[in-house]
Order: sequence, then C-alpha cells, then structure tokens
Amino acid sequence: MKSSGITTLILIVVIIAAIVFLIFILKFIKIYVQALASKANITMTSLIGMWLRKVNAGVIVNTKIAAIKAGLSVSTEELESLYLAGGDVMNVVRALIAADKANIHLDFKQASGIDLAGRDIFGAVQTSVNPKVIDAPDPTKGRTTVDAVAMDGIQLKAKARVTVRTNLDQLVGGATEETIIARVGEGIVTTIGSALTHKKVLENPDSISKKVLSKGLDAGTAFEILSIDIADIDVGENIGARLQADQAEADKRVAQAKAEERRAMAVAAEQEMKARVQEMRAKVVEAEAEVPKAMAEAFRSGNLGIMDYYKMKNINADTSMRNNIAGTGSTGQSGHTK
Repeated sequence: MKSSGITTLILIVVIIAAIVFLIFILKFIKIYVQALASKANITMTSLIGMWLRKVNAGVIVNTKIAAIKAGLSVSTEELESLYLAGGDVMNVVRALIAADKANIHLDFKQASGIDLAGRDIFGAVQTSVNPKVIDAPDPTKGRTTVDAVAMDGIQLKAKARVTVRTNLDQLVGGATEETIIARVGEGIVTTIGSALTHKKVLENPDSISKKVLSKGLDAGTAFEILSIDIADIDVGENIGARLQADQAEADKRVAQAKAEERRAMAVAAEQEMKARVQEMRAKVVEAEAEVPKAMAEAFRSGNLGIMDYYKMKNINADTSMRNNIAGTGSTGQSGHTK
C-alpha cells in the first residue's frame, strides 16, 4: 500500500511538471516558431532565460528578425544588454538599417552609445541622409531677425537659413542646434559690422554667407554645416544719426550746466563785491566820525587856530558850491541870482 501511494505522488508531481513545462512551451512557442522561421537563431532556452531576466522576448525577437532581414549581423546578447541598460533596441536597429542602406558607417556599439546618451539615433541618421534646415535666429525664441550696424551707421536686419546634417562621430558630446544658431548670428553681426557701408552688404548678401561659412562654425558641434543662405535682409534705423543726435543733446546739456555754473559764480561774486562796498562805506563813515575828534584835539594842542578853521570851512563851502554847479545847472543859476 505504501509503495502504491508513493507511486501516485510521483505521478502527480510528474504531471504537474509536465503541465508547467507545457505552459512555458505554449507561452514561447509562437515567438520561437517565428524566430525559427526567420532564421533568427534564438533557442527555447534563450527565450526562457529572457523571461527569467525580465527581458521582453517579443521585442528582442522582432528586432533581431528585422536586423537579419536587412542583412545585419547583431547577436542576441548585444540586444539583451542594450535592453537591460535602458536603451531603445528597435530604434537602434532601425538606425543601423538606415545607415547601412545609405552607406554610412555606423556599428552597433556606436549606435548603442548614442542612444544611451539620450540622443535620437534614428533621427540623427535621417538628418545625416536628408539634411535639415535651421532658421537663424530661431523665431520660436522671440527674435525674427539678426540686427547689426554697418560702419556708416545704418542698421540691417537679416534672416539666415542654415542647412546641416548630423555628424555621427561627434553626436555624443557635440553642441546642439542652439550653438549653431548662436554662432551664425555672431558671424552675421561681425560681417555686417565690418562693412564700410550698408549698400555693400545689400549689393552682395552672399558675401555674408561666404565669410560666415569660412569661419568653421560647426567645429565641436553635432552637425556639419553644408550651406548658409541669407533668406532676407532689410534696412533698419539710422543708428549712427541717432547716436550723433543723442551725443549733441548730451553736449548741449553739459554746456548749459557749465553756463549755469558760471552764472551762479558771477552772481556770487557780485554779491561779494556789494558786501565789500558796504564794508568800505562803513569804514569811511567811521573815519569821518574821527575828524571832529581830531580837530578838537588840534584846537586843544594849539596846532589849529580859529582862522585856520574858518579858512577850511570856506574851502569846503566853495567845493560844495562847485560840485552843485557841476552837478545841476538850474541849482547853480538860482544860487547866482540870489
């Protein structure tokens, strides 16, 4: 009886194991058959291993089938490693296929590195095959023209279109479109600013493109500049005349301030002279007040006699009369009549 129970238990375990195995087989049979039919060389063991490593077996199988159909040699381990690292496996393989068809050198390692760096590798390959056009300046940033002033003071407003393609070798670590736009804008400002007159620039707008393009603005960027075209150029303000007018106004204000300063100094000097005149008059009055005292002292000391005093009075009266006659004729005549 014991032997019969053990046999039954073993049979149950075998049946359960067979059911579990059958579930695994049914879970992966479709993917396995698909891989087998496409010569993807993926075994059932590999599929079970993917399941244990939490890898989406469907994505890996479909990606490898696409690579094989395109004639690329990519191993299952490489695809799994990229998937586990957080990369976009399908996007990388699509980029490899597009690069292969366009005869662009791109291996799986380089493509994986670009993808893991956060760049759109498939979009980069597309831009490398079909160059894109960048507006300088970027109208979405609020500015629609690059403004610069020629040496004659006339402002010019320019718009440029830059045709670029991706440089896959510098895609990781290379500068983005914003750097290209900034460098092109700087080149336009420098070129216009070095022109003797704005007419020279209007006559030959392609001179801007040639000078800017010759500066090697794509160095250190993720792009290769193919061409720079001036889409539009307009005449702006006369900045030179405005600056001269502003300077003249500033000079006038400075001159007015200096004149006001001189006037204030003159007024102050006039008031100072009036104060000095008043001071001198006070001294004269003070001196005149000392005259009677001196005469009295002269009388007491015998240095001045009474006749001398009357002579001095007569001289003063005569002097006063002469002054009156010289000052007003009518006064003099009336005095003479009397």
